[in-house]
Amino acid sequence: QVQLVESGGGLVQAGGSLRLSCAASGRTFSNYAMGWFRQVSGKEREFVAAIKRRGGTTDYADSVKGRFTISRDNAKNTVYLQMNSLKPEDTAVYYCAADRVPLRTVLSITAYEYNYWGQGTQVTVSS
Repeated sequence: QVQLVESGGGLVQAGGSLRLSCAASGRTFSNYAMGWFRQVSGKEREFVAAIKRRGGTTDYADSVKGRFTISRDNAKNTVYLQMNSLKPEDTAVYYCAADRVPLRTVLSITAYEYNYWGQGTQVTVSS
């Protein structure tokens, strides 16, 4: 079992920045690819970014490319999402998640492939 706790959400004006953190405990953090997803009430959870176990490979949704950066510190069991140039359409609850398959070499962008989830942190971007 992997337990995940997100933090760092809040209210920010358009054009501003936030950094989300996700602290993991339980099984060996470095064995799992990690992802960030977001969800607006009434809509499906959507992929934001993902990072492989050692951090060498990342993937992003087209809507956040060039603005968001995912990173991880395996020594601290933490994954981050740096969000710059925020837009009102980035408003959502942001969730971090751990891959359902440890040591997997393929990076997934679908929520189904992640089965450990945090409780979410609200990000609100005002115009």
